[in-house]
Amino acid sequence: MLFFRREKYDFYHLLLQQAEKTLEGLSALDEFMEEPSPARGMRVSELEKQADDLRRIVINAINESLVTPIDREDIFGLSRAIDDMIDYAKSTVEEMVLFEVETNDHLKKMAKSLYEAGQDIVKAVSHLKGKPRVAEEHLIRAKKSENFVEHLYRQALADLFKKNDVISILKTRELYRHLSNAADRGDEAADIIGDILVKSQ
Repeated sequence: MLFFRREKYDFYHLLLQQAEKTLEGLSALDEFMEEPSPARGMRVSELEKQADDLRRIVINAINESLVTPIDREDIFGLSRAIDDMIDYAKSTVEEMVLFEVETNDHLKKMAKSLYEAGQDIVKAVSHLKGKPRVAEEHLIRAKKSENFVEHLYRQALADLFKKNDVISILKTRELYRHLSNAADRGDEAADIIGDILVKSQ
């Protein structure tokens, strides 16, 4: 009888690699917002492509594995949510350049808070296997950062709608929305990690 050997994948490591690459992208977004430049914009795009490659590796590993240490749906969902965060970062940069929108304090604060949320997501993923309580602490921090981004988003919109330039309002609102959506995906990632921790108990 022939036995077909299936390659084993370290899904914890794969997810951590993806989360770390997304964090690099969020850091690059933060730097871009502080001082926009073509080079910094390109850096965000390059990191987004690298993050896409890592996501494809995760998906291939799911497809090629008979057994996974975490529910397949949770691995897929967490990978997707993490990927969406850097996708929105890239969209924000691209549209800032395309629409010729200058950076402002609201964009800077939202980008910085996103980066902070990303840091805690990375730490939560890194402790997912061995230190679940530490992971839970970082989940709480990540969700607080996400809530703060939503607070900043509402403040930014309130200030934006005080202007009279409708075109400027429409352009800038899209950028705020992208960052808000990125924060939502960070919140989703935190929720999925929380589900994984509950199931592993």
